[in-house]
Amino acid sequence: MSSHGVSPRRLALAAVGSLPLLLLAAPTAASAPPFDGQGYLNSTARCPSADALVVFGSTAGSRIAICRNTDGSGDADYEYRGVRVRDGAKLIAAATRSSDGAYTASNDGIDYMVTSSALVISVGEKVIRDEPMVDFHRAESPGTSPETPGETQESQTSAPATPLPPPLPAEVGGDEG
Repeated sequence: MSSHGVSPRRLALAAVGSLPLLLLAAPTAASAPPFDGQGYLNSTARCPSADALVVFGSTAGSRIAICRNTDGSGDADYEYRGVRVRDGAKLIAAATRSSDGAYTASNDGIDYMVTSSALVISVGEKVIRDEPMVDFHRAESPGTSPETPGETQESQTSAPATPLPPPLPAEVGGDEG
């Protein structure tokens, strides 16, 4: 053993001993929740068909899909289909598209605005939550044009900063009841 410092054996043992702490503290890279051409699998954030899908995405706390209203009912051209991940609360509501490409749905005085970068939940001018998108996709079906000119697929999909939990039982199906 040297009197000038720590022995290589002690250094190796200290490194191995601290490895579990590093693994617990290190952020893990996780992929997006499972999805297909209709949105997220087993989730309310899913359109009835691939032809109806416009956009879908996830924030740390929500999953959202915007669908074309293909059944001909109602005055809205779009439908917002969202779920709050922590408790499975879901909302299916008529939505509109603004000239800047944002989609907005309203329910009981609360507005839900979806863009490629965030879900903004507000009451009037007061923002309740501004949730950055961690995963975002546009429909890729024939005849579907990009909703925001100049965006590339790379700018539309980003890796989540923290892993998202799997779909909750309350998300399964997407029924309104």
